[in-house]
Amino acid sequence: MGDMSAGEAIPGATVIIPTFNERDNIAALVSRVSAATSDRSVEILFVDDSSDDTPDVIRRIAADAPVPVRLLHRDKPVGGLGGAVVEGISAAAYDVCIVMDGDLQHPPELLPEMIDRFEDGDADVVVASRYVGGGDSGGLAGAVRVGVSRGATLLTKAMFPIRLSGASDPMTGYFLVDRRRIDPAALRPNGFKILLEILVRSDVRIAEVPMEFGERLHGQSKASFVQGMQFLKHLARLRFGKMSLFAIIGGVGALANLVIMWALTHLGVEYVWAAIIAAEVTIIGNFILQERYVFNDMRGDASGIGVRFAQSFTFNNVEAAVRIPVLALMVETWHISSILAAAITLIAAFFVRFLFHSLVVYAPRRSVRMGRKAEARRVRLEAETAAAE
Repeated sequence: MGDMSAGEAIPGATVIIPTFNERDNIAALVSRVSAATSDRSVEILFVDDSSDDTPDVIRRIAADAPVPVRLLHRDKPVGGLGGAVVEGISAAAYDVCIVMDGDLQHPPELLPEMIDRFEDGDADVVVASRYVGGGDSGGLAGAVRVGVSRGATLLTKAMFPIRLSGASDPMTGYFLVDRRRIDPAALRPNGFKILLEILVRSDVRIAEVPMEFGERLHGQSKASFVQGMQFLKHLARLRFGKMSLFAIIGGVGALANLVIMWALTHLGVEYVWAAIIAAEVTIIGNFILQERYVFNDMRGDASGIGVRFAQSFTFNNVEAAVRIPVLALMVETWHISSILAAAITLIAAFFVRFLFHSLVVYAPRRSVRMGRKAEARRVRLEAETAAAE
């Protein structure tokens, strides 16, 4: 796998466009990509997860397009938009792949500059950045989305300061990547931030070109609160694994615990009873969030939800039964604020909770473990028999 020589022209590029109900944008996309790359060998590969007639529109436009247009329609869209990009990279006709959105907010006119920058030979990924000199994020709808985008970028760069040192916009969906420099099979797409996945899991050289982020002309933005939660979940897994997800939910629960306790004490409830009520509410809330965001991939092999809830609820109440007297002792002996004492004991309890839930509540059932052992023995015996023969 050799590096590009400076100034060496590439054989061609595949423009990968993941689409979801973008029928009204297809004609303009094909027209503008074709015009921008008229002196290049390119193909357009639509990876489509649509539930409308977008695939039919793509096929109709492909018949008369000035560049080759292919369609990969996914009946089971695993991994969301990120999964579509990974499948597109694997199916591309060229090693140089350029990923862009199907909503025309990524200007196709930037394609030649991205290819030229790659042909300089010193980069494996070329990022179209909204935040490098000359870039513009004006196409984001409203100050809130701009602020959220900026905040997410800063958070991401803070968590991966080395890997992302050369990337001002690791959250963009418009980038060029040399397929030979990454391992698509090692990627774990989860939602829409596939560039982040590539940069974090691959040792690649990064270059950037400025991009003016356009306004959406048709369709609706795919950004949502749920996707935001998915992004935070994926970011945490990339950086720390399940423990960080557990910590985030535990932090939310701890904050809720303190808020409930504060409110009850200000309503005149004695602080011990306030701590008990706050603990019960947050125990149930934490269990629901852990089921959804932390241990969702382990539930299939674990005991039923009733058993899981009983184990979690019982353990957390035992933990609270120990923690609250300690809290009271700290308040009465050290004469510190009950809220501060609660915060200290919640932090101390975090690690014990995580170990118990990971190793007990969501541990595979005995029948699953025995089945895996039996399967391993069978494979081992088959291998030994084959070797003997």
